[in-house]
Amino acid sequence: MENKNVLIGSIIFVFASFVLMIGLLVNESYKAKKQRELLASVKTEHRPVAAVVVRDFSMYKTLAGDEGREMVQIPEGPFTMGSSEGDPDEVPEHQAYLKTFYMDKKEVTQAEYDRFLRMTKRNKPGFPVFEDDQAKILKPELPAIGVSWLDAEAYCKWAGKRLPTEAEWEKAGRGEGRRRYAWGDTFVPGQANVDGREDGFQYLAPPGVLEAGRSPYGLYDMTGNVAEWVADSYDENYYKKTPYRDPPGPEEADLKVIRGGSWRETSHNARLSKRFAAKKWRTDSTIGIRCARDAEESRLRVKK
Repeated sequence: MENKNVLIGSIIFVFASFVLMIGLLVNESYKAKKQRELLASVKTEHRPVAAVVVRDFSMYKTLAGDEGREMVQIPEGPFTMGSSEGDPDEVPEHQAYLKTFYMDKKEVTQAEYDRFLRMTKRNKPGFPVFEDDQAKILKPELPAIGVSWLDAEAYCKWAGKRLPTEAEWEKAGRGEGRRRYAWGDTFVPGQANVDGREDGFQYLAPPGVLEAGRSPYGLYDMTGNVAEWVADSYDENYYKKTPYRDPPGPEEADLKVIRGGSWRETSHNARLSKRFAAKKWRTDSTIGIRCARDAEESRLRVKK
């Protein structure tokens, strides 16, 4: 009888062990399945790499300004300014004819602007409101920010240059066609630093790192990164009365034009025909500098 009880106990123990083992295997299989589902649902964050089509910009002369920064020749000729598909101040879409001029290849950096401040003994402008740690956008290699229109004008004058007219800025970004962005009509994430992280930058990007986003003349960051002051005062209806050759802009006023969108703008507001207006004393973490120069000025030395 005792042997029989031991046998029954052994059978029960073996059976229970078998059931337990099956249960563990089922549980592990279930956990593994859930883990795979979880991993499949997780979207990894990475910097997108826009396809870069190698383009040859060597046909455009480059010059060095008095401060040593590279400029690109924008050839004489007509181009399409404004947009019939944009905001009310972008119409009418019209033709403008510009003489040859030169434009900075890249936006002015903080290191370059600080050099100007040291050499001219000017005070550094007060830093604009920024909702995050200021150290994230205060770096020598990033674009100059917190500059008013008067600051931008003074920098360009010191460099032996000037602020571009609104027409010059738009032609340098669009070329002779009607393209919406520096590279074409369709917005492509990763080719410009605008609002969001799809381009790999939460805030500012060093000028010149987005190779695929260059303009027809080889200029960097004409779409996004920092918006840029131009020389013109703002007049909502100026396009209705603008002259065909070398439009000088409206009469002098405190309200000035900003172009190019920024790291805070949507792709719609980063269109090359988009116009912004701001008081000339305004400073912002989204506004920077790019300078221009007349072709006939002899103080620039030829690099190519």
